[in-house]
Order: sequence, then structure tokens, then C-alpha cells
Amino acid sequence: MNTSMLEAPARRRRRRHSADFKASVIRECLRPGVSIVSVALANGLNATMLRKWVVEAERGERPGALPTPTPPPSTQATGTPGFVALQLAPPPLATPTDIRIELQRTGTTIKVTRPGDVAAACAAWLRELLR
Repeated sequence: MNTSMLEAPARRRRRRHSADFKASVIRECLRPGVSIVSVALANGLNATMLRKWVVEAERGERPGALPTPTPPPSTQATGTPGFVALQLAPPPLATPTDIRIELQRTGTTIKVTRPGDVAAACAAWLRELLR
């Protein structure tokens, strides 16, 4: 076979994306609940490259890529309530539960009930019993 007649495959060229396209894709990534991978797949981009764009935009290295935050409207001017902090009651203290042990051996059953606050002593007693 003569290989001198074969043509070399064409080199892939780097794609160039406009600043507007990059900014819109970055804004899409910053929406709540949207993954960078899904945005990359939907736009035919590499997810790692898109993540790099997002990080650069967050650092301010890519001007105009992030939307400028708009200040929240004043609650006094609109009359609608904003965030309201509530005081919550502390949770009730947990009461110790009883420890119940039931041992059965050769037709004999022994039931032991101890308060939960003496669990360490109960464990030591049980270790001694089972030796």
C-alpha cells in the first residue's frame, strides 16, 4: 500500500466565542439549581472550560460576565415585608431513657431495667456478667 497518496486529516481549529455568548452562558450557570455540566452539554462546550469561565467571572477577571446585583427594594417604600427574624424556643431537654436488658439461659429469663444516666455502670456490669 502506498501511503504517500493519503491526505493528512485537517487540523481542528480552536473555536472562538463572543463575550456576549460567554456572559450569557455564565449567567445560566449561576442560576440556582443549574449544573455547569448541563449548561456545557446544552451549548456544546467543555465543562472544565466553562467552569474556568465561571471562576474567572466570579473573581472579576472577566468583566461584564456577571450580572450586576440589584439592591433589594426598600420594604418601607413598598410596604411589603422582607426577612423577619423569629425567636425560637430552645428544644426540650432529652430525658434519659431506661436501659432494658433481657437474658435467657436454660429456661431462666432475667430482665434488668436501669436508668439511662448510669449506662457506663450498666455496661461494666454486663461485661462482668458475660465473662
